[in-house]
Amino acid sequence: MKTIQLKAGKERSLQRRHPWIFESAIAQGSADAGETVRVASHDGTFLGWAAFSPSSKIRARVWSFTESECIDAPFLVAACARSVAARDRFNINSDSRRLVHGESDGLPGLIVDQYGDTLVAQFLSSGAERWKDVLADALLTATGLTKLYERSDASGRKLEGLPEVTGWLRGTGPTELVLQEHDWKLRVNIATGHKTGFYLDQRDSRNLFAQTTRRLKFERVLNCFCYTGGFTVAALTGGAAHVTSIDSSGPALETAAANVALNGFEASRATFMDADVNASLRKFAAEGRTFDAIILDPPKFAPTISHAERAARAYKDINRLAFKLLAPGGVLFTYSCSGGVSADLFHKIVASAGIDAQVDGYITERMGGAPDHPMTINFPEGEYLKGLVVMRK
Repeated sequence: MKTIQLKAGKERSLQRRHPWIFESAIAQGSADAGETVRVASHDGTFLGWAAFSPSSKIRARVWSFTESECIDAPFLVAACARSVAARDRFNINSDSRRLVHGESDGLPGLIVDQYGDTLVAQFLSSGAERWKDVLADALLTATGLTKLYERSDASGRKLEGLPEVTGWLRGTGPTELVLQEHDWKLRVNIATGHKTGFYLDQRDSRNLFAQTTRRLKFERVLNCFCYTGGFTVAALTGGAAHVTSIDSSGPALETAAANVALNGFEASRATFMDADVNASLRKFAAEGRTFDAIILDPPKFAPTISHAERAARAYKDINRLAFKLLAPGGVLFTYSCSGGVSADLFHKIVASAGIDAQVDGYITERMGGAPDHPMTINFPEGEYLKGLVVMRK
């Protein structure tokens, strides 16, 4: 078994059971891509078993902190079974859910979502790639399903020195599916959709928005970066009179319109704009338009902390414009899915945007990912999605 030895003082994060080992922390040792290595402190003390990645700045990801464990097929089969079983303890009102959330489930670099009778997996690290076949079979065994589609086309694969791979890994079937979530249905394309096909992490936020719309009787709703219209359908389910939805993807907007029809709503209650969100918000402000509720759910502006400053400006700008369009007593649901922007920083950005817009408001909710996208106490980086619900005074 090959060993990587850390520099003096670099063992502290592993002693706190953090699973990442950066290139700069390693004094000596190397291995092939995905190969299991023994991680030792500068004095040789065992710290963990990890998958090595010669191309990534995250040079190794820990499988286990227990020296007596063996990283083999039975180990991974058991880890998959535990992860799937944990989802049965969560309150998930949908036939679709995240089954494996990478490091948070002790399976670094592996993301697995279930859409009805179909699994969709992303193998994003060298370790997950090396054990792909074992993991695929283990997942199907744990769920009792037979179909698994691979979506290993995320940008993180490049950092690991891995090529993009998509297609059926086990079984075959349609790639256009319909999921059931709360009181509505949504179309999903697992081959072409974002991530594994859809944003399951916003399930609870969509439900909260539907409930808030019903309780406060929103008439005019604006859904920015609407993608395939999950929040649009939630707003209409809650009784919104009209929803304006904006996205720069024509195909996504077509699916959003189809989702409105799928749930039995009249097309006249929804307007879809293939446009730039910032430009549209400025145009609405110039026209003097206001909305009772606004959703801001933009794409990732800051994948890492190094991008945080530039992302902060972008987040502030769209939130400032949204505040200007929010009617008194209206509600803003605003989100960041950037791992490089902490919850504290995001709060400060939104507060600064409100000050510039000369708007004050009550924070009525702090939102995160749905419970099947867990953050663990040892891996705070798992908290990539954060949101605020702000009611304008």
